[in-house]
Amino acid sequence: MKVLQLNHVALHVADVPRSVEFYRDTLRLPVMPRPDFDFPGAWFRLGVDQELHLIGDRMDPVYSHHRGGHLALIVDDLDPWETHLDAKGATRLPRKTRPDGALQTFVQDPDGHWIELCKPASAGE
Repeated sequence: MKVLQLNHVALHVADVPRSVEFYRDTLRLPVMPRPDFDFPGAWFRLGVDQELHLIGDRMDPVYSHHRGGHLALIVDDLDPWETHLDAKGATRLPRKTRPDGALQTFVQDPDGHWIELCKPASAGE
């Protein structure tokens, strides 16, 4: 008996169309078909076979922090991402280098969820 991999992460959002715009246009995640649930939401592809599920009608406050509850995505190159996020007017933290050499920045979605964009250190760096 073993866990095979992460399937999806779900985030509770207040305004699904506003969040779809952020995740589709700012984070450039591909929108996926979603089953016809009896509540609002949207699904996005993360990499090859993982997903982000947005669940609508959030009424409670979001408790997210870049050092606490957050979602982390590996990216190919942080420089163009930072340029893109800044052009979109996204709320983000300055770039940092982790002790293992990975580069990271954090961006906040419309509900206050923090998303880490991470570029792992290459071998030999």
